[in-house]
Amino acid sequence: MPLLNRLPRDHKFALGDRMVASLYDMMEGLIEARYVSQKLDILLPLRGKLDILRYQTRLLFDFKLVDVKRYENASRQIDEIGKQLSGWIQQQQKKP
Repeated sequence: MPLLNRLPRDHKFALGDRMVASLYDMMEGLIEARYVSQKLDILLPLRGKLDILRYQTRLLFDFKLVDVKRYENASRQIDEIGKQLSGWIQQQQKKP
């Protein structure tokens, strides 16, 4: 998030704001899923949102708005969220 706040003006309001909104949506979805019985209804759409976030992060790198080190760090964090989300989805799909 701090990185997104430092984007140049023309990218901050287009790409940066979308990414921040996506991050908040994902956080809210994960919290909401924790407290409902039908978790898959919430978790499955989050996979798509995570993919969009992954591509948006790649755009930051392609536009040379972040250096390689920051891109790699963000990618690792997104991948870790993806692994945890996939594990949670698999666990829910095995439930009777």
